[in-house]
Amino acid sequence: MIRIMSAFILAMLSALCCAAGQEIQLADGAPSRHIVVPGDTLWDLAGKFLKDPWRWPEVWRMNDEEIKNPHRIFPGDVIVLERDAQGSPRLSLRSTRLVPQIYSTMIREGIPAIPPNVIRPFLSDPLIVEVASLDRAARIIATQQDRVYIGNGDLAYVADADPSRLDWQIYRNGKPLQDPVSKEILGYEAFYLGTARQIEPGKYATFEVVTMKQEIGRGDRLLPTIRPPLVAYVPHKPDFQVNGRVISVYGGVDTAGRGSIVTINRGVRDGIEIGHVLALERNRTVVERDENDTKVMIPIPPERIGLLFVFRTFERLSYGLVVQSQSTVDVNDFARTP
Repeated sequence: MIRIMSAFILAMLSALCCAAGQEIQLADGAPSRHIVVPGDTLWDLAGKFLKDPWRWPEVWRMNDEEIKNPHRIFPGDVIVLERDAQGSPRLSLRSTRLVPQIYSTMIREGIPAIPPNVIRPFLSDPLIVEVASLDRAARIIATQQDRVYIGNGDLAYVADADPSRLDWQIYRNGKPLQDPVSKEILGYEAFYLGTARQIEPGKYATFEVVTMKQEIGRGDRLLPTIRPPLVAYVPHKPDFQVNGRVISVYGGVDTAGRGSIVTINRGVRDGIEIGHVLALERNRTVVERDENDTKVMIPIPPERIGLLFVFRTFERLSYGLVVQSQSTVDVNDFARTP
């Protein structure tokens, strides 16, 4: 038993020491320079140059403000890998465009951090509703001609609607999102139904259904349409220890892989911000027998199974895109500082 515990402690200390003084390592086959092309993302470029893509700000010599408001990188720009006086790698940008001028002037936006087409629906639809929002949400109290369900062009009568807001989204309460440790309800996965426009404000305002994805009826809730911008953020690790959990995988399944969207039980209140990269890990135990032939459960160092890129934050929850996975990511797996 003593030998088992000693081996475990030594393994953990070794891992911690290595992590503390780890130098930046270049990716295998890292190029000396790369010409940015349409379709590139910051995450793609980080992985092209670095074994640990979340260390992107270090090789760019970015400060906190530059991480939040980075210089835009455009197709045609050239990223050059250099070394400083101490021999440490660094990246610099050459703005000389190596593509035809007529083509470069058509590019109006810099490259995104991660593929925007994957996360755009999660920026516009209220797929997570926080507990505090439920008390303030407007609700449908009656429908046109007392229909059970209504669709495009039909009218609904809504209580507690802000008269100054015209465009709204309709949802129905879904699965509660529970913290696996405290068992507290942190929010709800909203079941998105469609959109509506307020056409006559009042105590019981009149709304017209504009688009319908699912049947809409009495008791369904409405939230003002909010479209968070696709901000220019840089992949970076938190400067504090995060010890969160995956509590939901979008799509009603329990496992995720590369390209999946998951929800973690950490948010703005916990210091999580857009652009944070977290290591997805699984705690493991093995069964050994001590000198008395009694079974003993021995925890071994966590196994990394992937990386998570946070792209939208709420007060107590966050959405993340699985950008790397060595195996399936399960509900209750850990999201930690890499």
